Amino acid sequence: MKQIAIVDYGVGNLRSVRRGLEKAGASTVITADPVAIASADGIVLPGVGAFREGMEQLGDLRQTVVNAARNVPLLGICLGMQMLAEWSEEHGLHKGLGLVPGRVRRFPFQQGFKVPHMGWNTIRVTCDDPLFAGIREEYVYFVHSYYADVPAEHTLTTTEYSRTFASAIGSGCVRGVQFHPEKSGRVGLAILNNFIGML
Repeated sequence: MKQIAIVDYGVGNLRSVRRGLEKAGASTVITADPVAIASADGIVLPGVGAFREGMEQLGDLRQTVVNAARNVPLLGICLGMQMLAEWSEEHGLHKGLGLVPGRVRRFPFQQGFKVPHMGWNTIRVTCDDPLFAGIREEYVYFVHSYYADVPAEHTLTTTEYSRTFASAIGSGCVRGVQFHPEKSGRVGLAILNNFIGML
């Protein structure tokens, strides 16, 4: 059975991500060991909290993750997705992993829209991608105040919340989802199952 390394850098919702992946049929290991991450068949970068803290906590594992993502599928979830971008504007300008071109921005103030964007909302699949095989338009669960502003060719799904934003992004072996598949019921399980199928 192929193994997925869930990167443990101190700011992830690791247990719920692991449960979701194992329910979808994966063998997983939660690890901060560069050797285990580098030798895995796939990598999941989870995360909750602030961008700067996430990048600082990732520390020396940054290069391990970047190198591994050249050869095996990587899935970033929530903050983990945002960290895939080049830059974030959260509390100043901070450098990301640079695996997907683009910048993370805060939702602008707009009457009638609370920030953070929290709860169920619709994703619309904008291109054929194996992560969203069999999925076109579905409800998933979000909790975030910032969104990834990426070029159209790196946008896999879009969502409406005060503006249209990229709710899933990708480049090469790398995929990222702003929502929480592990909290998104049947649809989230299907997405995790699709990721396992990409290994």
